[in-house]
Amino acid sequence: MDAEQPITPAAGSHEARLDRLAELAIRVGLGLTPGQELVMTAPVEALPLARGITEHAYRAGASLVTTILADDQATLARYRHAPDASFDKAPAWLFDGMAAAFRDGAARLAIVGDDPSLLAGQDPDRVARVNRARSRAYRPALELITSSAINWTIVAAATPAWARAVFPGSSEDAALAALWDAIFAASRVDGPDPVAAWAEHNAALAKRRRMLDERRYAALHFRGPGTDLRVGLADGHAWMGGASMAKNGVVGNPNIPTEEVFTTPHMARVEGTVAATKPLAHAGTLIRDIRVRFEGGRIVEASASAGMEVLERMISTDEGARRLGEVALVPHSNPIGRSGVLFLNTLFDENAASHIALGQAYAKCFVDDNLSEAELADRGANRSLIHVDWMIGSAETGVDGITAGGEAEPLMRRGEWAQ
Repeated sequence: MDAEQPITPAAGSHEARLDRLAELAIRVGLGLTPGQELVMTAPVEALPLARGITEHAYRAGASLVTTILADDQATLARYRHAPDASFDKAPAWLFDGMAAAFRDGAARLAIVGDDPSLLAGQDPDRVARVNRARSRAYRPALELITSSAINWTIVAAATPAWARAVFPGSSEDAALAALWDAIFAASRVDGPDPVAAWAEHNAALAKRRRMLDERRYAALHFRGPGTDLRVGLADGHAWMGGASMAKNGVVGNPNIPTEEVFTTPHMARVEGTVAATKPLAHAGTLIRDIRVRFEGGRIVEASASAGMEVLERMISTDEGARRLGEVALVPHSNPIGRSGVLFLNTLFDENAASHIALGQAYAKCFVDDNLSEAELADRGANRSLIHVDWMIGSAETGVDGITAGGEAEPLMRRGEWAQ
């Protein structure tokens, strides 16, 4: 064999599917343009995918790819050995640099593969302090993302710790292989033409968005076991989902995978009770059986069977952390839901079920997406240091659209679209 001739991986091999995921991240997720920089973050275990994405980015004409790696063992070393004052620190210099790169036109890509229980044994107060410090330092960069000033996307890589959590009864090798299979399937890379498959999927999501925009509902009413929740929608809201154009003119998919259509709630018009239908993996802790009650848009009661301390600290981050920044509709029969896999990762689990998010609203979800902070507030958009999605949909969930005149129209029944 010619030593200079590259080996082409088999069509269905892990290497081939990993390469297709890397290509998809650049072509469909980011829509990366020639001359554009890319800032990427990834766990160290995701290096093979990060390298593949880097290759495809340069093939697409990227001027520079900068990858920032995270290591779970280094994170744990901080909690075990750092002085107490460490937990109020965050690398503001790093996040300022990322914000500067975004302002200069760089795209943002995150590879996720977190161990959902990494910090379960750590002091919840320290976990909350770290998250608060990081959120404050990251705010300038986050605002450029939530306002869609840049093209950005998130993809996933299977890691040993994550795989063990999702498939606890399997060997490490079997669990890792099963998680990769689930990621590839959910990301639509297993078919003969993943790019075409995503074009078809995006067209279906766009059709659903148009229907919701035409209906102009004033509120959504969720009903299900433990749930009787009315979510008022922000004034002048617009529905998003699937491919969208960032303010820099680039079209991409912010999440790979995605099954949702979503919009912005009115921060003061949420009333009732809601129960989570899946655990929430947040800050290295699994929060189970979340139940909350809203009055005047604000959480006034909250409980969880596990992870309550982390939940309480999360919703105490700031005033906006107790209010909604997103509401999303997802049919129960979508591919992620049908897989039966509880991923313990919000990127996937939020796309298996309808969900809400506490915290920061997306400025893009308005008919006019060039609103000032004051104008966004006037329309009811929430502001916060956090944005945390959690799942409230299931096969037993019904959703009504409430018209401006107060009439209820069936939107979803038993977790499926009714119209």
